Amino acid sequence: MMTDAIGQLKSDIRRELTEGIIPFWKGLMDNTNGGYCSYLSYDLVADRSAPHGCILNSRILWFFSSAYIYLRDDALLRAAAHAYEYMHDVCTDREYGGVYWSMNIDGTPEDTTKHTYNQAFAIYALSAYYEASRKDAALDDAIALYHIIEDKCRDAEGYLEAYTRDFVPAGNDKLSENGVEATRTMNTALHVLEAYTAFCHALKSARDIYGGSADTASLCEEVRDKLRFLLDIFATRIYNPERRRQEVFFDRDYATLIDLHSYGHDIESSWLIDRALEVLGDLSYRDRLSPITRTLAQETLMVAFDGRSMANECERGVVNEKRIWWVQAETMIGFINAYDKAARWGDTESADKFMRAALSEWAFIKEYVADSRPGSEWFSELSADGAPIEGLPIVDPWKCPYHNGRMCLELLHRLEG
Repeated sequence: MMTDAIGQLKSDIRRELTEGIIPFWKGLMDNTNGGYCSYLSYDLVADRSAPHGCILNSRILWFFSSAYIYLRDDALLRAAAHAYEYMHDVCTDREYGGVYWSMNIDGTPEDTTKHTYNQAFAIYALSAYYEASRKDAALDDAIALYHIIEDKCRDAEGYLEAYTRDFVPAGNDKLSENGVEATRTMNTALHVLEAYTAFCHALKSARDIYGGSADTASLCEEVRDKLRFLLDIFATRIYNPERRRQEVFFDRDYATLIDLHSYGHDIESSWLIDRALEVLGDLSYRDRLSPITRTLAQETLMVAFDGRSMANECERGVVNEKRIWWVQAETMIGFINAYDKAARWGDTESADKFMRAALSEWAFIKEYVADSRPGSEWFSELSADGAPIEGLPIVDPWKCPYHNGRMCLELLHRLEG
């Protein structure tokens, strides 16, 4: 029975990727102004005059690059190249460095904020595009942004948040929620870790496969040290062992600002940290962090998963029961990652529990989250019973193919591997 269900899951996921997510996002390519359309209403009306979000463009670049690496369809590489050209030619600030927050449709900056989170997503995307295209210019762009983050966006204790165009510290309203404004966030640290993991892998490819220079090899070792630094932050500053969760918003000294359990970020972190450990290849860090990632997956399964889908978060003891599209996608990856680990360790009971939870989550996504209307993709938010919250856009600067596209690619790699 379980074997049949896993086989059906693989078939479903491949269909969702190739017949749903890929054609939907290819259809949003903006051949007039560059990049991709950044807004599609709930009623499936595209606003092709809306400003282009640079995070959205980075996530699209990452998605098409990664889809090409898996599927080897040249049309996907062309779609990635379209996003890369927009990032390189339009989103990048040639005077002060870094990428802007958003662009007007005419290619002028709409919001010149330089946010560490945004720079990290550009590195993540450029690293994938380099591995897909082998274009040295993409790796050069990633290297430049890495130095921006390290030179402008951190202090001795970790990574900071928002800056003006010329990198004067600014208010962090873009990555703060729940009534607080944070000097540091778990979210930015997580996605710098994610970016540096992909960047390290790209540098290893440049060194080992494509015959990179001694400078490339030296930089690869430097980035490995930065991964260790970030993993130390997660282990000692962000993870709360008493509450078996990560804290979310911090002041400069890592004092937590709010009692908040972000279920989506915890399940996402459970596998992104494992991926960083895999790329780093340092057994001492694996032994130290793996119990944390296992706990994050176990805790979210126990407290946030109702048997078919994942709640959003819990603030001051009150659960937000909304079903957010990206949380459901990350739940799939996190549960399958936990299944893989438990199976490797011979813990068949836990492996079975996580696989059954993943299958239930997919049934919820397939029935409720994936919008069956022609020309649509996934609903943004739903109630706990699966009813979509009407009026929320299908595409906006945050609603992208990164989470659900990555879900498909990650699950296919893991289930077919």
